[in-house]
Amino acid sequence: MKWNLRMMAAQRDLWRPTEVLAAFQQVGFTPSLSKVAALWSGTPVTVRLDDLDKMCAALNCTVADLLQAEPLVAGQAAAPESGQRAVGAEEQPAAGPVRPVPRGRRGTGPRSLPPS
Repeated sequence: MKWNLRMMAAQRDLWRPTEVLAAFQQVGFTPSLSKVAALWSGTPVTVRLDDLDKMCAALNCTVADLLQAEPLVAGQAAAPESGQRAVGAEEQPAAGPVRPVPRGRRGTGPRSLPPS
């Protein structure tokens, strides 16, 4: 998930991270300016759920508006042809989210040693 903070802030006529920080402080959410700048740039940042509610109150939006799903990369949408499935996965319906599957090893020999 990526943050969609910049677009939500623009709807409230907030054009800089410092202005967003001031709006957050008005509702009782006091993150650091570096955290607000990271949110502003769309960088993945950890936020507590109650703080997320305060962010939505400050920006007058919903959580769904604030978070944006990342698009699937080409070839990632289809399940691997090798028949591998995620642990505990059962037959999945045709529609719905695809569960992640671990990649197989590329080579068949032993793993190489780390650089010294």
